[in-house]
Amino acid sequence: MTKAGPALRLDGQGRPLWLVCELTYGCPLKCPWCSNPLDLDAYQNELSTEEWKRVMRESRTLGSLQLGFTGGEPLMRRDLEDLVAEADRLGYYTNLITSTVGMSAKRLSRLKAAGLKQIQVSLQSHDAATTNALVGASVHDHKIAMIREIKAQGFPVVLNIPVVRQNIAHTGAYLEMALDLGVDYVEFANVQYYNWALVNRDELMPSLEELKASEEAINSFRQRIGKKMVIYFVIPDYFNGRPKACMNGWGSIIMTIAPDGVALPCQEARLLKGLNFPSVREHSVEWIWKESPAFRTYRGDAWMKEPCRSCSEREKDFGGCRCQAYLLTGDGANPDPACSKSPFHHLVEEAIVEAHRPQRNSRPLVMREVGVASSTQ
Repeated sequence: MTKAGPALRLDGQGRPLWLVCELTYGCPLKCPWCSNPLDLDAYQNELSTEEWKRVMRESRTLGSLQLGFTGGEPLMRRDLEDLVAEADRLGYYTNLITSTVGMSAKRLSRLKAAGLKQIQVSLQSHDAATTNALVGASVHDHKIAMIREIKAQGFPVVLNIPVVRQNIAHTGAYLEMALDLGVDYVEFANVQYYNWALVNRDELMPSLEELKASEEAINSFRQRIGKKMVIYFVIPDYFNGRPKACMNGWGSIIMTIAPDGVALPCQEARLLKGLNFPSVREHSVEWIWKESPAFRTYRGDAWMKEPCRSCSEREKDFGGCRCQAYLLTGDGANPDPACSKSPFHHLVEEAIVEAHRPQRNSRPLVMREVGVASSTQ
């Protein structure tokens, strides 16, 4: 099966090449694999328009080239067009990561005029009933209409499907729909088990047999259509025996700014207790990237424990995911349990067995909603 990790190692030469702007944690959908924090109600003080513009200027000065507007749902910000225009003026390649809820043909035209370059749309299935059930809202038809409108207005489109047990059998039908829509790229994004997805892991995790069948369907489709559409599929690290090369290394090329201004090496990092992540309201982006203890904690390999420290693959996978190590072992410096060399690998193996244990009683998905997840802990 396809191995995890990037085919090409990117070297930012000490620069945050990719700036990820999480404009808001607000979202009209209730996806049970959402990467946003479980305590959503704790983050209400969003950066203002001018604060976001300052962040973009400072990051661009540091060498950032690509900017992703995400959330939550970034379309919930009324100033999105203004922010896109400023990013374009600064010379960023801009990407909007959206569910399309809140989008219209007119607003799309405004975003295009502002300089938006690319749009990534999440779509959970070819089937309306499945999509609507998984996101907790009747939005499938709107998503399809907006994808057609996005293409009609000349944007490159990445169609993202979060792969879970509930939709993995739809792989072939989903690809046929994507081809009909004329999208440029399809990403089968196997859900990573953090935050809301971790709460729902037993219900969401596909089996290895289902993953193999999905990959076979993708390979067959690729052979049939040739270069009409680019399809990405990577087996999740729980089944790979090797950890994902998380973020191309901690604090290496990516900086995420959360809605409240907290700067993070990745979107999940604020779940790491004990690290004091700085805010752009209190520090410059340059200081945060170059000097802050949080960004330097897992940078490079001096922090690694054995067997990572002496592993010949440490420069390929960077020791794996610090957030996953913390969530599953309680220590972010421990070897990622997804790796078969890790002394904690049994935790991943046990999770796979439990998710597919025949006698296990299934339970309803815990949907993303303020105040819900904390009551399940």
